[in-house]
Amino acid sequence: MVRGFRRRRRLTKEQQAEIEDQIDYKNLTFIRQYITDRGKIRPRRTTYLSVKGQRRLTQAVKRARHLSLLPYEVK
Repeated sequence: MVRGFRRRRRLTKEQQAEIEDQIDYKNLTFIRQYITDRGKIRPRRTTYLSVKGQRRLTQAVKRARHLSLLPYEVK
């Protein structure tokens, strides 16, 4: 059984900048898109963010969790 590979979806620089501008710890509806149902932060290969954008996302999630806006784990 041979599996084909999937090409990584590319975002334009404008799309990338637009997404990165929305990353903020107070924007919970946006941040929840990047958290799994178990409460984990999605990896970069599935979010298609740049390195800088993924770091900003991680920092925003951690800040929101610290301020109790998001749970650390989902039961």
